[in-house]
Amino acid sequence: MALQEINFDGIVGPSHNYAGLSLGNLAATKNAGKVSQPRKAALQGLAKMRGNMAAGLAQGFFLPLPRPNASWLEALAADSTTDPALIASAWSASAMWTANAATVSPAPDCADGRCHLTVANLVTMPHRSQEWPDTLAQLRLAFADSAHFAVHGPIPSCFGDEGAANHMRFCEGHQSAGVEVFVYGRSGGPFPARQHEQASRVVARSHGLDPARALFIEQSPEAIAAGAFHNDVVAVANAQVLFAHEQAFADRERAYDTIRAAFPALEVVEVPAARVSLADAISSYLFNAQLLTMPDGSMTLVVPGECRENAAVSGWLDDMLASNGPIRAVKVVDVRESMANGGGPACLRLRVVADPATVDPRFILSEARADLLEQVIAAEWPEEIDPADIGKPALAQSVLAARSALLTALDLAELR
Repeated sequence: MALQEINFDGIVGPSHNYAGLSLGNLAATKNAGKVSQPRKAALQGLAKMRGNMAAGLAQGFFLPLPRPNASWLEALAADSTTDPALIASAWSASAMWTANAATVSPAPDCADGRCHLTVANLVTMPHRSQEWPDTLAQLRLAFADSAHFAVHGPIPSCFGDEGAANHMRFCEGHQSAGVEVFVYGRSGGPFPARQHEQASRVVARSHGLDPARALFIEQSPEAIAAGAFHNDVVAVANAQVLFAHEQAFADRERAYDTIRAAFPALEVVEVPAARVSLADAISSYLFNAQLLTMPDGSMTLVVPGECRENAAVSGWLDDMLASNGPIRAVKVVDVRESMANGGGPACLRLRVVADPATVDPRFILSEARADLLEQVIAAEWPEEIDPADIGKPALAQSVLAARSALLTALDLAELR
């Protein structure tokens, strides 16, 4: 079986809007109330996927969830007196950030030799807590081959679990056993820590990981308070490389030593706070980037355009490229609509190490399927959504019809 990394990006849903629902997500709060552009957002995400595919990388995708979520509104007994934020929550397109869909442990790491996925419960934020049933349905459809995959339901909701955004893996190659690092939070000043340590430990046990190769590291409370609501806003890993901000972890030296003890080949590319502040790192989403191993074995960092608009970040990237470090190229992508709601290139993807032949082919991107997606999005996705229109029947019908058209085009009636 030829294992490779497949990036599964979330297609930005037709209800994409700026309701400002996410406490601690500075971009979402800053842009609350602005008019969004769902069609443009989805096409930007698709262009990023096309770019990775053109580079020779395996690319998959997940579908938008049913929105507005009528069953959730019914459970809330929603009516004209209901808090507008709860109504907006039922319209949220935040499932497009598939880094929060699940935590994934590749087959070589797991005791039974299968790839394990645990859907995230996302209980900290109401608008995200409703996602897991529909996300789980997609995961069980895409990874239905039980000889190669085990898909787990959410862990108990007494512990918050936010998925792969707080999980890193180091390895010499996809065929070899890796070291998995679970990053949890304890406090973040005015903002909640979304990933609980016990949630991470439950996931590791459920996946059958070797305790010596499953590490638990605390995220810096300072980073959380600065707006790094997930670890992937201040650190990202790929193969043997950890790319991190100096203030990413509560105990920086101990974090590096712990990883290096389990994975001696570790290479740390650290960005000093003196060069790039936490505020600049978070506003530009320098670390919420895709760190990718290209077909020729070189490593590329895929960053949002905002990184080149920030003088400190851009200058550091130039210096990094001029050095002899492991990251040899920087690719800039335009995902401004996602960025404005608090999600960069890394938020939009879930990494799954698997043989693509074992995945339901309807979830694997090809040129023909990308063309089809583009056609449906261009024809069906709303051009704009003003938050004042959220809850209006006409917009609801438009959003529902757009998703239905996509499911029909992709022959995915099981997800209706």
